[in-house]
Amino acid sequence: MRIGIVTVSFNQANFLQEAIDSVRVSAPNELNYVLVDPGSSDGSLAVVERNRGRFAKVILEADRGAADGLNKGFAACEADVFGYINSDDRFAPGALDFVADYFARHPEVDLLLGGIRIIDVTGKARLRGRAPDRMDLRRFVCGACFAWQQATFFRRELFERTGFNPANHACWDGELVLDMVLAGARIGYTDTVLGDFRIYGESLTGSGRQALLEKAEILRLRAKAAAGEYALMSPLGERLARIRYKFSLARHWRCLFRT
Repeated sequence: MRIGIVTVSFNQANFLQEAIDSVRVSAPNELNYVLVDPGSSDGSLAVVERNRGRFAKVILEADRGAADGLNKGFAACEADVFGYINSDDRFAPGALDFVADYFARHPEVDLLLGGIRIIDVTGKARLRGRAPDRMDLRRFVCGACFAWQQATFFRRELFERTGFNPANHACWDGELVLDMVLAGARIGYTDTVLGDFRIYGESLTGSGRQALLEKAEILRLRAKAAAGEYALMSPLGERLARIRYKFSLARHWRCLFRT
């Protein structure tokens, strides 16, 4: 079971080495690691050069954003199962071996959603984790159901039926999962922590820029879900779903003992 990982790097040199170091499997010949950088100017390219031998391919060319860069990376990736890690995040130790074994044991699954930890700028983990939510597109498009990018893996054949939307510059990871569900993805879940999501003041999520950018995409994703014959909830129903989700302790604690 060959694992293909793509990292899109852009001006995050302080974290890039940590991300690269987290991409490991017990059998190195079963890993195909591709790095994409559209033109970093902060020292990231020096980090890339120091690690050249760890990549199956390095793509250094301008792109139309992260989603476009990821599409390029996966097009160059030769593997059975795909995943991706942002240059300021990292996989948990042993995560990729777990993923390879999971897909080998579960041929009926083509999309795996796992648990994550949230870490700060120094890499220190918060006490709470985030377990994967059972996918419900009605709740997904109203912010009461999440899939975590750092713990999302999928078979090559499923990705080739969907891919990333390069026009989405805010929540390309969420739209990928939505498209996979609409394409009939067979989903597996694990509370095992597979990745660390770094949130800090300058990050897209930590700065609040993510929420602002996503507003322009949410209506389109809602329409896409509705067109896929998923009856959306009423505004009141969505509000109540978000409140229940916010105060659900299970999503914080389920994965704590599965690291």
